[in-house]
Amino acid sequence: MKFDKTSEYINAKILGEHFISEHIFFYIKNGETMCYDGNKTLVFKTGEFGLIRKNRLARYSKKEINNQNETLFIHFDEIFLKNFQKKYKTQTVSFNSEDTFIKLKPNELLHAFFKSLSSYIHQGILKEPFADVKREELLLILLQQEPDLAGILFNYTIPQKIDIEEFVNKNYKFNVSVSRLAFLTGRSLSAFKRDFQAIFNDTPSRWLVKKRLKEAYFLLEKKKQKPSDIYLDLGFETLSHFSFAFKKQFGLSPKELVNRKTKNSS
Repeated sequence: MKFDKTSEYINAKILGEHFISEHIFFYIKNGETMCYDGNKTLVFKTGEFGLIRKNRLARYSKKEINNQNETLFIHFDEIFLKNFQKKYKTQTVSFNSEDTFIKLKPNELLHAFFKSLSSYIHQGILKEPFADVKREELLLILLQQEPDLAGILFNYTIPQKIDIEEFVNKNYKFNVSVSRLAFLTGRSLSAFKRDFQAIFNDTPSRWLVKKRLKEAYFLLEKKKQKPSDIYLDLGFETLSHFSFAFKKQFGLSPKELVNRKTKNSS
């Protein structure tokens, strides 16, 4: 499903990995989607619903079932949520789980909502004013089904200052900017760089590359994995970039390391 500026809150593309700036509801129309948050992986299958929390790092990968994979994402931005909360006088409640991905229980109302949604889409685009109306309808259904979601959706606080060392050792595989990492640890960019230098005696950019390459060496040498299978999961955008950085760090390319290990073991 395509989208433009008038329907930017409803998007059916798998986005790979990124920083989640707004809460996102999604529906797996067909296929499977594997979701990774730096700690664990959840698999969502055909007909399942989920919510991704904002201010988190996440990675998606999709698997086709019968040559099909289609996922619908619906964004709940802060302005929309504040207007909704004011209109319906929704109260914020506590929500216990810290999970990035939240599986939602399917029900007849949700399935009926997505069945009706197709009537509002023309050439793959849901235009205004239907986008906000349908988002409002969806949110009413979700809160009726799981009222505790209000504790996530209507929490407008920004990340608080947290331990940098623990955070980056958990999330070093995500390919996001240093400024995003700073924000997620509750710091300005300058404060993040200063605190990072004090802990690791290195800059964030250099440390992240070396950390990813060290993990790559382990996966190639000990786990016998292929370079083409690991470079994306380790935060490298292209295989050529990964190979160049690896050879610069270790003096041989990933392929040369794999070939050397294969030769020595034969």
